[in-house]
Amino acid sequence: MDLLRSILYPNVFDAMEEAHSKEELEAAARRQLREILERIYREPPQYDDVIDTLFSKLPAIRDTLDTDVQAAYEGDPAATCREEVMLAYPAFEAISIFRIAHELYLMKVPMLPRMMTEYAHSLTGIDIHPGATVGPYFFIDHGTGVVIGETTVIGEHVKLYQGVTLGAKSFAVKADGTLVKGNKRHPNIGSNVVIYAGATILGGDTYIGDNCVIGGNVWLTHSMEPGKRVLTAREQTEFVTTDI
Repeated sequence: MDLLRSILYPNVFDAMEEAHSKEELEAAARRQLREILERIYREPPQYDDVIDTLFSKLPAIRDTLDTDVQAAYEGDPAATCREEVMLAYPAFEAISIFRIAHELYLMKVPMLPRMMTEYAHSLTGIDIHPGATVGPYFFIDHGTGVVIGETTVIGEHVKLYQGVTLGAKSFAVKADGTLVKGNKRHPNIGSNVVIYAGATILGGDTYIGDNCVIGGNVWLTHSMEPGKRVLTAREQTEFVTTDI
C-alpha cells in the first residue's frame, strides 16, 4: 500500500523515504505484489495478468481519489490543504486502501482485498468491505466506528460521520442452517446524501434517495424518498421527516 500510494502521489508519499523514480517504485510494488499473490493462490495463476490489470487501473483510481480529497477539503472547514487530507485524515487512509482493494475484489483475487481493508480498519476504525460500490467525492468525517457492508452501493457526493453503519437487516438461511451467501444485504445510498453520527441503515431493499439527510442515531430499515430529512426515530418504523 505504501508503494502504491507513492506511485499515485509521488509528491506526497515516498515509501522508500527518499526520492525515487516512478519506474523504481513500480518495480518494487510489482515485486512485492507478486510475492503476496504467490502466497495467497494455492495453484499458480497468471500473476502478471493480475498485476498488469491493477497497474492499468491506477490512473483511474487516482482520478477518483482526487475527488475524495476534494470532498474532504471542501467538506471540512478544519482542512487547511489537500496534502493535509492525504497525510492526516483517517478517511483518506481507509478510502485509498479500499479503492485499490475494490479493484482486486472485482478481479476475484482471494483474501488479499479483505486483508487490505481489514488492515485499514485496524489503523482507522473505518470498516469498508472491498465489495462495496462507492461513487466519487466520498468523505467520511472523523470516521471511527463506520461500517460499510459488502453489497452497499453509494452514489456521488456522499458524506458520512463517525459511527455510521450501512449493514444487513437479516441473513437468509438454507434448510441446513447455513447462511446464504451472495445476496444483496446492504442498503443503497443515493447521491448528495449526508448521514450524521451514529445512524444505522440496514437492509438490501433499503434505498435512500438523492439529496436526503439522515440525522444522528437514527435507526432506519426502510427506504426514503429523495429530498427527505430524517431527524429522529420514535420507533423502528416511525420517523420524523421533513422536506429539504
